[in-house]
Amino acid sequence: MPALPDTPTTMPHRHPQPCASHVRFPAPRPRISAVVVRLWSAALLTTLAACTTPPPVAPVAPVVAPKPAVRSGHLPPPAAPTDAATLAVAARLALLGQPDVLLLGEQHDAPEHHRLHLAVVQALASSGQLAAVVLEMADSGQHTRNLGAQSSEAQVQQALRWRESAWPWSAYGPAVMAAVAAGVPVLGGNLPRPQNARTMHQAALDTRIPPAALARQRQAVAEGHCNLLPASQITPMTRIQIARDATMAKTLGAAIRPGQTVLLLTGSQHADKTVGVPLHLEPRHSLRSVRLDASGPRPDDAQGFDAVWPTAPVPARDHCAELGKMPGLGR
Repeated sequence: MPALPDTPTTMPHRHPQPCASHVRFPAPRPRISAVVVRLWSAALLTTLAACTTPPPVAPVAPVVAPKPAVRSGHLPPPAAPTDAATLAVAARLALLGQPDVLLLGEQHDAPEHHRLHLAVVQALASSGQLAAVVLEMADSGQHTRNLGAQSSEAQVQQALRWRESAWPWSAYGPAVMAAVAAGVPVLGGNLPRPQNARTMHQAALDTRIPPAALARQRQAVAEGHCNLLPASQITPMTRIQIARDATMAKTLGAAIRPGQTVLLLTGSQHADKTVGVPLHLEPRHSLRSVRLDASGPRPDDAQGFDAVWPTAPVPARDHCAELGKMPGLGR
């Protein structure tokens, strides 16, 4: 498919740089108890996915999302974006064609990515192309199919069993409510948390993806935990990541409708065609994957994504330094 004007079409391949490459650990490393690891390791998979050291990049055309109302716990009805934003998003979507599945790989702490979620949902829904919205932010089995277009935010959050502590509704609610208001089902796609412990022991998951992809997943797990995770935990935690990708792919496949597009909102690693969800989709389904870029271009973008949409950078956070301040985890 044609590349976006601001998207590199050929790049040398390399593994992603560690998000905390500037951190140095003195030897010997402190020993961490298994109990402590279990308490913080799963949470870090989400929070550390956003680690970046962003260089300056050119922002995209602004996308206007509704601001939360003053009343606590209430978001205003989704409003149409500005004409400029509509044209910008529609032009980018046109370059992607009409795939069965469209993956938007976000940086979880980038506000502009959440505004793009809303704009894409509205653009696809207004053209009748949107079959469903699948969320990494909600567990598989939760959905809004039984809700009407006038349902409240509270009803939608209850239907999805939304976890505010992990995913702020103020960030994702506008896109979700835009889909509901358009009569489009919103589906949880992630591996249900109660299945994590069992998944860690499923050795068959080690063969679900190619060896090179498995090695990259293991590397990402280690680096995502600031290289503090005991070696014995890397394989079990990697299995959880693979199972999450497979679960999202299964949800996407079940929601596909002829002539329409199922949209997945997820983190950029899950959207990567070389390691993530696309490896688990049936080849007969057409797909396009977009990385929303708040950290600058990556040398492996051309292999992992069909397009890269640059956005305004977000301030860098040293998650590994924050981790080192946790009781019992100082370096």
